[in-house]
Amino acid sequence: MGIRNVLALRGDAGKAEKSFLPEDNGNLFTSELVSQIKGMNQGGYLEKGMKDASPTDFCIGVAGYPEKHFEAMSLKADLKNLKRKIELGAEYIVTQMFFDNKKYFEFVELCRKNGIEVPIVPGIKPITSLKQIQFIPRTFHISFPDELSDALEDYKTNENVTQIGVEWGVQQSRKLKESGVPCLHYYTMGKSEVVRKIASEVF
Repeated sequence: MGIRNVLALRGDAGKAEKSFLPEDNGNLFTSELVSQIKGMNQGGYLEKGMKDASPTDFCIGVAGYPEKHFEAMSLKADLKNLKRKIELGAEYIVTQMFFDNKKYFEFVELCRKNGIEVPIVPGIKPITSLKQIQFIPRTFHISFPDELSDALEDYKTNENVTQIGVEWGVQQSRKLKESGVPCLHYYTMGKSEVVRKIASEVF
């Protein structure tokens, strides 16, 4: 099918679960999934005894968290887990969304200091609704910079919030692009038109 890149994610807990629970014989941690994909690249599959199994050729990516994964005890512990995923075979990192570019640059610097040298792709999520203003910080433990928070406080409709989201996304993207990031990743969350507006201003 021509698929060469796989972003290996553990996934989230189900709505009825307090914490993530894998299926029978499933992977509890992303590191285990990375190992499984790496094994496939070497011709090793879960089904034992396969003859003449063709190795895959996947480039493996993993997630990184500039403001720490909410389940990690500390940023240091989170970076340790991230480094393990790289050592097991991951070749690039896509970050969780962030709204303050400073968080991204600090995260990259910390990764480099901890021996993580793979490309780190910034993940951008435009704000598109009033609901997201409350949902994103609470669910993902991500902070809004003061400038963005102040701007959002003045608006009371989804249309106004989307306008601010597009403007902020353009500003973020331009500054990241100017700094020479590997590329930009956008979380559309079903709102592709918003990302299209940002991309038309940036590229």
